[in-house]
Amino acid sequence: MSDIKRLHVGERMSQTVIYNGMIWLAGQVGEPSGSVAEQTQNILDKIDSLLAEAGSDKSKILQATIWLSSMEYFAEMNEVWDKWVAKGNAPARACGEAKLATPDYKVEILITAAV
Repeated sequence: MSDIKRLHVGERMSQTVIYNGMIWLAGQVGEPSGSVAEQTQNILDKIDSLLAEAGSDKSKILQATIWLSSMEYFAEMNEVWDKWVAKGNAPARACGEAKLATPDYKVEILITAAV
């Protein structure tokens, strides 16, 4: 059995958990002052960094869950996402509207990937 590895461990959560060839990232948010596109790009940059640190990359993402504070942001978020997602390796994905931690957050993305 593999050991559980946790990265960027805080009191409330770890940013990354690695176990048995799988990676779970905590929900990622962008800089709250940015537009939807800016927040999305900031989140995707964080995801790239966290996956690299865990020995993976965006081509190995299995599932993405995206929360938007309003579905009116769907097209703007998708414009950034579509440029970023690894061609031919799009993950299973869900996107919905949710009240996020603060009104300034417009996008949050949760990722599960393979090592």
